[in-house]
Amino acid sequence: MGKIPSSFRSLTSTQLIKKPTASSPSPPPPQNPRNRITSKDTPKPPPQTTRNPFKSPNLSSAKSLLNSIAATSKTPLDLKFHNSVLQSYASIATVDDTVKLFHHILKSHPDFSPEPTTFNILLSHACRSPDSPLSNVHRVLNLMVNNGLPPNNVTTDIAVRSLCESDRISDAKDLVMELSEKHSPPDIFTYNYLLKQLCRYESLNSVYEFRDKMKKLFDVKPDLVSYTILIDHVCNSKNLREAMRLVSDLSVDGFKPDCFVYNTIMKGFCTLSKGSEAVGVFKKMKENGVEPDRISYNTLIFGLSKSGRIEEAKKYLEVMDEAGYEPDAVAYTALMNGMCRKGASLGALSLLEEMEERGCAPNDCTYNTLLYGLCKGRLMEKGIEFYEMMKSKGLKLESYAYATLVRALVRSGKVAEAYEVFDYAVASKSLSDASAYATLETSLKWVKKAKGQGLAD
Repeated sequence: MGKIPSSFRSLTSTQLIKKPTASSPSPPPPQNPRNRITSKDTPKPPPQTTRNPFKSPNLSSAKSLLNSIAATSKTPLDLKFHNSVLQSYASIATVDDTVKLFHHILKSHPDFSPEPTTFNILLSHACRSPDSPLSNVHRVLNLMVNNGLPPNNVTTDIAVRSLCESDRISDAKDLVMELSEKHSPPDIFTYNYLLKQLCRYESLNSVYEFRDKMKKLFDVKPDLVSYTILIDHVCNSKNLREAMRLVSDLSVDGFKPDCFVYNTIMKGFCTLSKGSEAVGVFKKMKENGVEPDRISYNTLIFGLSKSGRIEEAKKYLEVMDEAGYEPDAVAYTALMNGMCRKGASLGALSLLEEMEERGCAPNDCTYNTLLYGLCKGRLMEKGIEFYEMMKSKGLKLESYAYATLVRALVRSGKVAEAYEVFDYAVASKSLSDASAYATLETSLKWVKKAKGQGLAD
């Protein structure tokens, strides 16, 4: 017992704290708007690889172990050691007992002077503990104030993230309002993190209410990232009219919509097969001086192809090339998909040749799209030939292409070939055994029923 156990020495409070202390400079905002939404979503602490020195959550035993180490240790027990003790004990004990152990350390170890990192351990524990009421969080916050360390925006960030990771979104929102009023409003990173969580779990009206209160009461205003989060949310909800209204609000607040914002809205229209509206957003984007990127062109080509506007999609493929973005597998595959939907599978097959001549390598999705189109267009000879080519390359079958091929084979009376495709799908791990067999069985039952009704030979 002459030295500190390695179990304590190896544990540090930095495993828990996700944000720098108040004295540390705030990180600069990320430049990529897609990263900005989650740039502060830091990873969870790595799992502990060392054994927890506490055998049980019993408070008396924990105090005895700590006192024994303090009495026999030949080295000073510094802040890092005490934080490690609290972190280790918090992992198995209740919030109440962990706070009591903190008081014991404070009373029995005169040299112990808690810092923000110490309270951050207690705060995170209070927020993450199952069935822990918000009163436990207030208890830790009061401890901070009583020890001359009032909560700041770092405190707010740790509390918000810990509560949200425990699915306590409503508590996080209430606590942010309270901390903003009494101590410190959240910084824009924490604000956007919470805004994103609210979008996932609460109604749009509730999200807007939170946004408006923070703006009016505490002068915490949404930035471009905030608007991007909201626009992405309403687009995913297929509320595209609201997305366009948010773009107007964004401009009123002095922000210029960037490429990512426009791409998000275009994607929403394309998902609903509204090609005309997607083109309108694309044109508005250029009118406002925002240059489209590769994603913009790929999104537009996908939307137009999905809407059946193949010739227009081809035109934008050329425009994309002229703008300096050589069409990639994504653009070509989107166009092929639209052509297959229109019954122009042979034309899509020709596009594959053009694509390869230009040095653009097709991907698995490209091949599966063409296989699907050939089988759906009843071009079985070409379809089987294409399947054999895919098989020789060891390519996996997507579920939609596999199902279409199997149905086409069974309906053509090629049951043995259908079983062979089933074997390949399972062997190549394209689908699970159960999923692959369910598709085959359904096709066989359909043919049997159709024959009974005189609908098939």
